[in-house]
Amino acid sequence: MHYGICNLSIVPVKIEPNNSSEMISQLLFGEHFKIIEIRKNWSKIRVAFDNYEGWIDTKQFEEITEEIYIKIQNSDSTYANELIDFATDKNDNFITVSLGASLPFYFNKNLIINNTSFLYEGDIISKKQSKETIIKVAFKYLNAPYLWGGKTPFGIDCAGFTQMVYKLCGYKLLRDATQQATQGEVLSFIEESEPGDLAFFDNSEGIITHVGIIMKDNYIIHAHGKIRVDRIDHSGIFNIDTHRHTHKLRVIKKII
Repeated sequence: MHYGICNLSIVPVKIEPNNSSEMISQLLFGEHFKIIEIRKNWSKIRVAFDNYEGWIDTKQFEEITEEIYIKIQNSDSTYANELIDFATDKNDNFITVSLGASLPFYFNKNLIINNTSFLYEGDIISKKQSKETIIKVAFKYLNAPYLWGGKTPFGIDCAGFTQMVYKLCGYKLLRDATQQATQGEVLSFIEESEPGDLAFFDNSEGIITHVGIIMKDNYIIHAHGKIRVDRIDHSGIFNIDTHRHTHKLRVIKKII
């Protein structure tokens, strides 16, 4: 088994091993993974955080030892809590670090990627947060453009949004909306929900295709064109701009 770590700002994760393939997710700076298949220019990976699989360009990561992989797994998680900042090495080379990037072995503004030390002076988040914090973190992404497979304030999809918000608050969600819908406890009515609970929505075939975070007073924050706030009722999401329903409610889940 081989192991790797993302040493770049943002790396696309593809569904197939070629440049024209669909992007299904992204790796952010500091994320580590197992390499489960290797082809000429591509490596199939399984991300440690959520076991999500896809292909990345072999030039866009560094290999690490199994020992380092296990040490990262067993160490406390620390994440960048700035929309955008920089990490610099001893030669003053810098890497752009976006919100939610991982900072392995972080201590006293220093972190280590493989054998390279970096200085990161931005705000961090490293402990489990209260449920009330979820909405505050969600608003950091407000107006971020929708991007299929995206996980950053510069482009993000619906499940990437919920996953990253929960990640920053110290909780693990799976990568896709259909996967996230298998987690947590089912709530029967919107009235039972609390701010921070997740609402899932399905298509005409009954497949869950969308997720958002419930707010107080029957509002929801979700990714639809951009990260936006709309109304939610028993039918689904009511778009406050177009004055029509855009998503059909399937289930509400309490994760924490």
